[in-house]
Amino acid sequence: MQKIIIADDEARIRKLVSDFLKAEGFTPVEAEDGEQALELFEKNRDEVVLILLDIMMNGLNGWEVCRKIRESSTVPVIMLTARSQEFDELMGYESGADDYVTKPFSPSVLMKRVHALLRRTEGYFSGAVQDSDNLVILADAHEVRLDGKPLDLTLKEYSILQKLMENPGRVFSREQLLDSIWGYDYVGDMRTIDSHVARLRTKLGEWGNAHLKTVYGIGYKIEED
Repeated sequence: MQKIIIADDEARIRKLVSDFLKAEGFTPVEAEDGEQALELFEKNRDEVVLILLDIMMNGLNGWEVCRKIRESSTVPVIMLTARSQEFDELMGYESGADDYVTKPFSPSVLMKRVHALLRRTEGYFSGAVQDSDNLVILADAHEVRLDGKPLDLTLKEYSILQKLMENPGRVFSREQLLDSIWGYDYVGDMRTIDSHVARLRTKLGEWGNAHLKTVYGIGYKIEED
């Protein structure tokens, strides 16, 4: 389970970001101040893949929280602030933050920054993922093996399979897959997902027929045994 902590003293900001994170397949964990953010991080340390920290919070501010987290963890941190002064940015990086987003921000742009940061850091869907029927995704090598043999997948086919494999049993709509893989600024035909999934299922053969399922009127999922 990939959890992302959102620490912000504005409930509406937490709710907005949480909704977008859920749509991307993450589990949001909300904190209303710095102390709570640290408590939640300690309780969920093994599952937290990223932290979104508002700088100006009551009690411990974002800089202080980030410094305390950096004493024992390299988990990715994105700082959020309503101020855009260079001082804020420098303080954020000096405290150990990995990225910096100024309010007001577009949630879709924030999600792109989240994915980009996770791709650059270790531990995000790294190593091998294997199901009971001998399908293995080697993320570091960007390779898929079925029964020990490599599959010749396009980048988009690979990305669709990886996204679904990260969340077995969860149904992703065409729009969610397009936003996640093609990008939020994609303006083409939404049905392009259908053609890519059809080719992917063919390449996966019996495994694809058994596990890559169409949920009619909604989208696609990987069905667990």
